[in-house]
This record gives sequence, structure tokens and C-alpha cells, in this order.
Amino acid sequence: MSEPETLTIARLGARGDGLAEDGLPVPGALPGERVQVHREGRHGTLVAVETPSPERIAPFCPYYSACGGCAVQHLAPEPYADWKRGIVEGALAQARIETQLAPLLDARGEGRRRIVLHVREIEGRARAGLMAARSHALVPLDHCPITVPGLHRAPAVAEALAAPLGHGRKPLDMAVTAAGAGLDVDIRGHGPVSEGVRGVLTRLAGELDLARLSLHGDVVVERRGPAVGEGMARRVPPPGGFLQATASGEAALTALVLEPMGKAKRVADLFCGSGPFALALAATGREVHAAEGDAGSIQALTRAYRAAAGLSRIDAEARDLFRRPVLGPELDRLDAVVFDPPRAGAEAQARRLAESKVPLVVGVACDPGTFARDAAILIAGGYRLERVTPVDQFAWSGHVELVGVFRKTAPKPRRLR
Repeated sequence: MSEPETLTIARLGARGDGLAEDGLPVPGALPGERVQVHREGRHGTLVAVETPSPERIAPFCPYYSACGGCAVQHLAPEPYADWKRGIVEGALAQARIETQLAPLLDARGEGRRRIVLHVREIEGRARAGLMAARSHALVPLDHCPITVPGLHRAPAVAEALAAPLGHGRKPLDMAVTAAGAGLDVDIRGHGPVSEGVRGVLTRLAGELDLARLSLHGDVVVERRGPAVGEGMARRVPPPGGFLQATASGEAALTALVLEPMGKAKRVADLFCGSGPFALALAATGREVHAAEGDAGSIQALTRAYRAAAGLSRIDAEARDLFRRPVLGPELDRLDAVVFDPPRAGAEAQARRLAESKVPLVVGVACDPGTFARDAAILIAGGYRLERVTPVDQFAWSGHVELVGVFRKTAPKPRRLR
């Protein structure tokens, strides 16, 4: 390895790496610092900090810098919030969008309620943990400090479940969710198993007191319904189904969706997942059309709707909104539309919305870049982006959620290509 070189860090990148003056990303470095770095191709490895930033603090996690999960635990709270908000600000500026940008909303709550652990055989035994940054090397964990207390035993649970599946000799991934009734575990990477192995897994689920155990979404045993959400929005998502990272995040996003609704009575919830927004909208007396590509999530929403009392009508359908977006005649009868797509965004649906007469659109996004692209389409179709609120539920990472409020201000345009 070559001798380390001394560099000055110019700014913090979108992933949380310090970017040197020549653009080299250096994980763990902060703006204004002079650091010693080993240059390895397009990345730098921090060797020492010669001149530390006054904004540097001690990370609280013992696995920090080894695990590839968190990026900026070493950054003080105020500049951290400015950096997170700046990610959204930068994406909007790149798309030449001007709007009111609210301060970052802290939605960490008690911590993340879901973790995907990797299980590998190390020195003859199964070990569960997370991957090192830019590496396939496993960092075994005792527990992840940024998760809710109910998930702290997840690594031990994952290691125990790996025993009848080869102790991690075949790489396994385990999605573990902390639900109200206990842990919900979906094992991935193994493939079909014999009835004998399923029997052993069923026994282990009882010994470990799991709420539900699944293999690639196929339920092995459900001892208790792993419900999430509060009040009318309480539901049981399908195994491995989409779920907001924190309970506080779901509550914050729901409040931001409901706040601009005003007198809207007929609302569509597109890319609805298992329906937290749809259920909350129906609880406030609004009729909801919910659409989502995953049939299991629609079934979960339908079950939750039927089990609840006092909700307005929810019409739910399994629909691939990328290939078959909701069109003009369906949209024009609505008072408002909510869309919450995956990271790819909602380009096809945004184009149809831009052509519509819907007076209010609320966009929820987990990728500021694709949100800005979709927002530009809506703006070109006569919408005004009133405000954007960044929401921080993926704390200490480069991920940030946001909610944008659009209102129609111009006549219906010609069809956008």
C-alpha cells in the first residue's frame, strides 16, 4: 500500500462521505478537516485526522465505521440536520424547482422497527450481522443500537434459525420486523425446504417466541398476527412487505399527507403499500381508491379495512402503476391524489396526473432525485409545488424521505409525452 497523502475536505457528499478538493470521497471525514488518506482507486480510506472539525462528535455505536449502515454518526446534530435538508435542496435545485423547503423533521422515534440481517458461516458457526461499507465482508452484531429494543435480539434469533438451514454455509438474508405481537421473520436465500425442515423451523419459532416465520414470503407458522400501526391504521403487512422504517416516520408522513386535504372527499392513494395513508384518510371521512402493485399488500389493506369500524369506503385494487397508471377519466372525478412510489419514482403516473384536473396532489418520496423529476412533470402540467418537508427516519444515513404538496393553478394542458 502506498504512503498516505494529506488532503483537505471541501464538503460532505450525499452519501455522507467527506469529499476532498479533488472530489475523492473519504468516509468518516468532515468539511474543513485536514486528513491523512490512503487513495484506493476512486475511494479514500481515512488514516488519521490532523485537524478535526469543531462539528466532529464521538459516534455512539461500537460498530460504527466497521458496519456499512450509518454514515455520519460523527457529525453534530445541527450540521447533520442542515446536511440532510441540503440533500433535498440540492435535488430540487438541480431540477430548477423553487419552493418553500421546511426544516428537517426528526422521525427517528425509538429507532428502526425493521432490519435485514445477513447470515454467513464464520469459523464453523452461523453469524448474523450487516455488511461492511463497499464490501461483502460480514460484520457480526450483538445488536444494532439504532433499532427499537424489540429488535435487539434479532441477530441471536437469525443465528438460531440458520441451524436447520446449514448454519449459514449457504448465504441467508433475514428480514426481521418488530411488530406489536413480537418478531416477524422472513428468511430469504435458501429456497424450498423439506417438510422435516419446516417442522424444525416451526418448533424454533415457538422456542424463540416469534409472531410469524416465513420463507421467501411463504408462511411457515403464524403464532400471532404481527400487526403494525396504531388505531384505524393497524394492519398485518405481508411477509417481507414494505413498511416505513420507524413508527414515528409513518406517523409523521401520515400527518403531512392529511394536513393539506381540507374539504377533499374523494382521494386516491397510489403506491399505497399495506395502506397506512388510505386507512388514515378513510378514518377522517374520505372515500379512498387505493392502488398498489403487490397483491399481498392489497390483501393486508383489505383485511385491515374490514376489521376496523367507522371507516369511509376504501376501494382497493392490485395494479401495476408503472405499466398501467391511473388515467384522466379516473383521476378527474377525484378531489386529491396521494402517491408514494419506491425509489424509481412515479414518472408514468406523474405524466397522467399532469394532464388531469385533480386540484391537489401530495407526493411522498424516499428519493429526492426521482421526486424532483416527477415534480418537474407536474409543474409543467400546471401544478404549483407549495412546499416540501424533509423527514428523517433513516437517521445517520444518506437516505431522506419527503412530502411535497402540489396544487393545480393552470388549465388542463395538452397530453405530455
